[in-house]
Formats: sequence, C-alpha cells, structure tokens
Amino acid sequence: MAATLRDVAERAEVSVRTVSNVVSGYEHVSERMRRRVQAAIEELDYRPNPVARTLRTGRTGVLALVVPEIDVPYFAELAREVIDAAAAVGYRVMIDQTGHDHERERDLLAGTDRTMLFDGILFSPLVTKAELLEMNTRTSMPLVLLGEHDFDGRYDHVAIDNVRAARDAVEHLVALGRSRIAAIGVQPAEDYATPQQRTAGYEQALVSAGHDVDPRYLQPAEHYRRADGYEAARALLALPERPDAIFCYSDLLAMGAMRAVFDAGLRVPEDVAIIGVDDIEEGRYSRPSLSTVSLDTPFIAHHAVARIAARIAEPDGPAIEVVAPHTVIPRESTDGPVGPSRLR
Repeated sequence: MAATLRDVAERAEVSVRTVSNVVSGYEHVSERMRRRVQAAIEELDYRPNPVARTLRTGRTGVLALVVPEIDVPYFAELAREVIDAAAAVGYRVMIDQTGHDHERERDLLAGTDRTMLFDGILFSPLVTKAELLEMNTRTSMPLVLLGEHDFDGRYDHVAIDNVRAARDAVEHLVALGRSRIAAIGVQPAEDYATPQQRTAGYEQALVSAGHDVDPRYLQPAEHYRRADGYEAARALLALPERPDAIFCYSDLLAMGAMRAVFDAGLRVPEDVAIIGVDDIEEGRYSRPSLSTVSLDTPFIAHHAVARIAARIAEPDGPAIEVVAPHTVIPRESTDGPVGPSRLR
C-alpha cells in the first residue's frame, strides 16, 4: 500500500502540515526539519498525489513558460534553466510557444480555460506595452513577464537592458577601430520592443564615438534566424562602401551573416568583424568563434521563478522589476586587425 502524507509525518515525528510544506517547496522550513522529512519520504518511497494536492490547495504545482519560438537556441537554453530553477522549489514546467501569433498571446494573457492548468505563467511576449495594459484583466492568474517591455508597475518583470547591451556591443567594435558599422535586426517601430531598443543602443554608441548613423547600414530582419542574417549581410556587402563590422541583434543572425561574408570571398574578422547577442552554444564552437553579448539565462530563470513563486504566495504584493546582467564576450569573429587594404 502506498505511503501517505500522514505516514511520512509519523516517521519523521512532525506534523502533517510540516510534511506538506516540505513537499510543496515552502521556503520557511528549517533546513534541519527539511532533511528530516526528506529522509522519511525516501525511506517510505512516498509519492505525492497531484490530484489530491490540487483539490486540497487549489494549486497544480505546474508553471507555464510561454515563449515565441522554442526551437530558437536562446529560448531553448532559457527553458532548460527555468525547468531546473522551478524543480528546486517544487514546481514542474509546461512549455508553450506562441509562434509570433498576437492572437495566441492575447488569449493566454486574457485568461482562457487552458490557463487554469497552471499556478502561474512566465511569459516572454512580443506584444507592446500598450497591448499589455489591456490584457490579463479578466484573470487573477499570477504572471511574470520576461524580456524587454517597459516596467509599468503592474506586472513582475525580469528584464534585459537591451539598449545598454547593444551599446556595449557596438562600443566593442568601435574600440577595434571599425568605423563603418552596420546593424542587422531592425524592425518597424510599431512592432516589437527588442529591435527598437537594440537599434537605440546601436545609434547611441555611434553618436558617442562621433560617427554618423547611416540608414543604409540598418538592415531589417523579419525573424532572427540564420537565413535572415545571411540575406541582410548580402545586401550590406553589395553596398558601394561595404561595412567593416556588423552588429547582429541575435547570434543566429550573426551566424548567417558570417556565412554571407565567406561566400562573398571575404574574411571574418579581417574584412568584416561580426558580433551577436545571446551567447548560444553554437557560437562558442563555430569557426571563427562568435563574439557575443552574453545574457545571463541562469540569472533570468532563477529570478523569474522566484518572482512567480512569490506572486503565487502573495497575489496582492507589489510588482518588482529585476534587470539581468550582460557581458560582452570577445571571440575570434572580432579579433582581427584592421589594415588599409581591408577597409576597401
């Protein structure tokens, strides 16, 4: 016969409530008591009954992580870190993707029947701040936003300082002596926050260095994938004065851009230096290895899970914004010298 919560309590010589707190990942339990209960759980091979827990507490023990595209390496790495961080506090994670579909985002934020499967949602949306203000009004579902939206005080937010990250990337290229610096990843102002903020950082760095912002060097990308980076880089390399450096708004764009440079018979970094954003594993092992702005995904995951757990425990608590750190990591794709023969 399967062990019950009461069996564990009797073996550990504690109350049923204490066992429940340990099983639920409640943080205000002493380490000594937690070890005692865990030992009893292992001895009895106790397995929590999720249905009974849901009926008793009104909670499922499941969080939702919603991202635009799960097959993008950055989001895949983020999902792995979120799963680990959630497990450490007693939650499982269900992953969903919106596929850049605004209607799907609206349905999730507005509170459909499906959201009742979750205790809370970690959401990386593409919608704008104005749209967010109109959403999530018909449900009390705890929500933590991930990404680049402006903090308006309504939702917990684990953010990336995209303006500063982009500026740091371009300043790295400027420090190498590059002067014709292009950008790949621009999107119309009415679209998503990420490209707007990275474009702002790019322009700030150029102006600060005394360079003009040449609109010819601002290349759009509908999606942040290799093929988009490849086509955008081809267009840049066809200019009468081709760039000597390219800042790409994602590492996947940068991987495509590097291939375009090689296919044009040029070299990275000697002819064109390239830097991306995300620090995906592929870039660390490419040849040349890809310089990048590393976004601290373990930090983002840990703080996002901590915020959603706090929001579940205290639904009416004040919203908090946490800004994740970032680091410029120079690698081979920006390491070459700039000589007169390479600036033509």
